Amino acid sequence: MSGLPRAAVWMTGAIVSFSSMAVAGRMVSIELDTFELMLYRSLIGILLVVSVAALFGRLGEVSTRQLGLHLVRNISHFTGQNLWFLAITMIPLAQVFALEFTAPLWVALLAPLVLGERLTRSRALAALTGFIGILIVARPDPTALDPGALAALGAALGFAGSALFTKRLTATQGIVSILFWLTVMQAGLGLVCAGIDGDIALPSAATWAPLAVIGCAGLMAHFCLTNALMVAPAIIVMPLDFLRLPVIAIVGMALYGEPLEVAVFAGAALILAANVFNLRAEVRPLGHAGAERTRSDT
Repeated sequence: MSGLPRAAVWMTGAIVSFSSMAVAGRMVSIELDTFELMLYRSLIGILLVVSVAALFGRLGEVSTRQLGLHLVRNISHFTGQNLWFLAITMIPLAQVFALEFTAPLWVALLAPLVLGERLTRSRALAALTGFIGILIVARPDPTALDPGALAALGAALGFAGSALFTKRLTATQGIVSILFWLTVMQAGLGLVCAGIDGDIALPSAATWAPLAVIGCAGLMAHFCLTNALMVAPAIIVMPLDFLRLPVIAIVGMALYGEPLEVAVFAGAALILAANVFNLRAEVRPLGHAGAERTRSDT
């Protein structure tokens, strides 16, 4: 298969995984708070990562270097994931997913601070366009900000920070090491935050099944997304990722009676357009640089 069909297959897996995680997260929220959910999800993640790494003889890739950067990255991701699980219990699933799509725009804005990259005019324009999309999706009331929408935006910001620090880690760390410390550190963070009130709820027998779905689907979603980006450019993968929105909107309507709102799709389309515009602007200089190198080599 060529790049696009293979990317479509991987993105189908990612879409199913993200959607399954959202539905399972709502089921678990009846018994567990978000910190407890993250604790048990991370414990399942440790079991999966260690088992698979051991099976393929890759446990030796786990490194203790840059633990401070791992910690900063995982605090950012832990915060974003907690807010995401909170948001899916407060607002329609389609609205959560639409606001989550702003994460790449936050990456573009924060990259100058974290990675020392330049804030270009195209990045600023993309962020402004995306912000208009946010207003259309969230439809904020000036007299009462929606805490669910704020949680979803906070989740997107947390995921953006996680992506930026992951990019710094990949310069010296392999995927096994990153995933190992992701699960271990977030289990520790979950234990501290869940136990701060002196009461950590134990999942019932019925809750372990959706918890297992959350643990497996979370890792599978990122595995599929990473593989899609390996076989096709981000400018192709991102519109495919956008298909998560209509899928979760149908799931929300079928399972929870959530309405299909035109404003959510319109705002999300604007956010997608901003992301694609920013990607095109980032790819174009790379293409010119490659052409210049080719001319200089001939």
